[in-house]
Amino acid sequence: MAQYTIAVDLGGTRLRSARMDDDLNILMRHEELTLAHEGVDATLERVMNVIHQVMPGDPATVDGIGISIPGPTNPFTGVVELGTNLKGWQGVPLAQLVNEEFGVPVYLGNDANVAALAEVARGAAQGCRHAIFITVSTGIGGGVIINGKMLLGVNGYAAEVGHMILEVDGKPTTLEKVAAGPALARQARARIQSGVRSSMLDMVDGKLDSISGSTVGKAAKEGDALALEIVRTAGVRLGYGVTSLLHIFNPEIVVFGGGVSYGVGDLLLNPMRETAQQLAIDDAYYKDLRYAIAELGENVSVVGAGALVATRGGVEDAAKAAKKLAE
Repeated sequence: MAQYTIAVDLGGTRLRSARMDDDLNILMRHEELTLAHEGVDATLERVMNVIHQVMPGDPATVDGIGISIPGPTNPFTGVVELGTNLKGWQGVPLAQLVNEEFGVPVYLGNDANVAALAEVARGAAQGCRHAIFITVSTGIGGGVIINGKMLLGVNGYAAEVGHMILEVDGKPTTLEKVAAGPALARQARARIQSGVRSSMLDMVDGKLDSISGSTVGKAAKEGDALALEIVRTAGVRLGYGVTSLLHIFNPEIVVFGGGVSYGVGDLLLNPMRETAQQLAIDDAYYKDLRYAIAELGENVSVVGAGALVATRGGVEDAAKAAKKLAE
């Protein structure tokens, strides 16, 4: 009888694997650099190696291998359509290749979708049947859980919340392009270059190009007026996106993760909440709604990859990934 789950987080920078028990507790882990710039074949070899590092002696004790991918992935075919942080990863039949190596079922999932599954299984949304996860970092990604199941769409590409279309200054853009970390940095550099004074320039020793999203976040927490304005504007725009999600999916909880969310917290999330409350068509959409910060941190993709196995690629009910959900 299967006793273990193998989880893999194939990130753009780090490649991590873990052996987990049936309750998604991590029993053993391994980590190394992805080195994706060396190409697909070299990275594939490392993927196989990190799995070997945590694989028990008897593969029959393994229920399956779940792999979190940083880009569009078809969980039904097991093909990585485009690993956005992985050089050359287009049309790679990863599930088939790993299955041929280890002889156990393999499940793939987009990292943001997988994170949503993880937070429902073992994190801030545990026990929830209707949840949305939004990560605000270098980009903006998301995952949607509906009645315990991951929203996948016909090809597994659903819930790309960061690519929601907005109109800003009379031009179409996306939520990611106006509210993710690089957008905050770009806005800060433009405003400072136009003559607005800010402590951000001192933080980077006068090197304007060195201002990053984290610079904006740090300055905002220290009370810099320009940084606070930029973060608040991002929060309002995030609120536009969240309001649409509330109207479409009517969740019981919205969980936020990612470096920007962790870095500035309520400076971003308070204007988001205020905006959603102002724009919602009825208070029924938000009066019982919970907002939360993701609890799993660095483990979110590993736990989510393990949950992929328990839910057979996110197709089955998330209750299978956590006993508490079935209670």
